[in-house]
Amino acid sequence: MRIVCLDLEGVLIPEIWIAFSEASGIPELRRTTRDEPDYDKLMRFRLDLLRKRGLRLRDIQAVINTMEPLDGAWEFLRSLRERTQVIILSDTFEQFAKPLMAKLDYPTLFCNTLVVDPDGTVSDYRLRQKEGKMHAVMALKSINLEIFAAGDSFNDLAMIRQADGGCLFRAPTTIQNSCQDLACVQTYDELLAQIDSFLSAKAVGPANGGRIG
Repeated sequence: MRIVCLDLEGVLIPEIWIAFSEASGIPELRRTTRDEPDYDKLMRFRLDLLRKRGLRLRDIQAVINTMEPLDGAWEFLRSLRERTQVIILSDTFEQFAKPLMAKLDYPTLFCNTLVVDPDGTVSDYRLRQKEGKMHAVMALKSINLEIFAAGDSFNDLAMIRQADGGCLFRAPTTIQNSCQDLACVQTYDELLAQIDSFLSAKAVGPANGGRIG
């Protein structure tokens, strides 16, 4: 059986921290995993900035409630789920994702958890496990599933390379330049074509720029 694992932000929904940066007028919060490969360093920076500005979880959730999936994402996901099973592997947090999952008809999501104080201050975060996306793909492969993975950021590279097939989706130039062995597609039609090729291939090898078989 062959299934698909997708990143969430930048693939199906806008980047939450960028949206909050724009709404709050704090440009430093625009920095994401597209820019910073060290996730813990990035999150510590974010939490420190929230604390200094007196911002609470409810402030972020208020912005999230106004967000919509990327244009065409709902239709893409519906078409993909007609083809095979889909799991969203994300480094976002349960407290962020719920309203956006409703707008995508509740796909399966594996993500992380924020530690929130009684007054709503986000004091810490808890990873499901380190390199959780990669380990999820490894676990799925251990039960003889064949995996296609796609994402757009530094924190997606390990899962794409661990998968049986995969590609980048709308990745920034810096990531494309450092991963020239991986195909990078720009539209949902192109991504579906990559996935269809994977699903129909007679034999599956390691992720190799979308050339499956």
